[in-house]
Amino acid sequence: MKKAIQKLNRVISGMGAVFLLPMMLLTTGEVIGRSLFNRPIAGTVELSEYLLAIFILLGVAYTQQVKGNVGVSFFISRLPLRGQLVLNILSTLISLFILAILAWQGLVVGMEEKTVSDMLRVPQYPFRLLVAVAAFLTCLELLIDVGDSISKLLRRSSEWTR
Repeated sequence: MKKAIQKLNRVISGMGAVFLLPMMLLTTGEVIGRSLFNRPIAGTVELSEYLLAIFILLGVAYTQQVKGNVGVSFFISRLPLRGQLVLNILSTLISLFILAILAWQGLVVGMEEKTVSDMLRVPQYPFRLLVAVAAFLTCLELLIDVGDSISKLLRRSSEWTR
């Protein structure tokens, strides 16, 4: 199950990365059009915001998987291994709680969303639902992390009692 979740998150992150190239090309076209021809591309800012949201949200779970998030290790690294593992479990459980609420509320808000964007008239609900999907996938990664930390703690505890 762990490998399947991690593979899914790698694939979804790759799908998100696909949106980076059109965003860069759109931004480049906007700069060239505005600077050289005095003709900006209508809706560029709005479309760039959506592409950026997709790119970021589809990469959140993978970032957690590879431990790419910012961590504060200055204090924790000075603790014994058991203390590090306990604090890691606690912080991961808190993160899991917050992201579970985010997934739930993202789903609720996404299902109720009826608005469209100002210029391009893009429906908002897919992006709201994408928040829920990203939070859910990150919750799965956090569950894996909690399981790994608990198993390390139990292994170390059995070594310490010998």
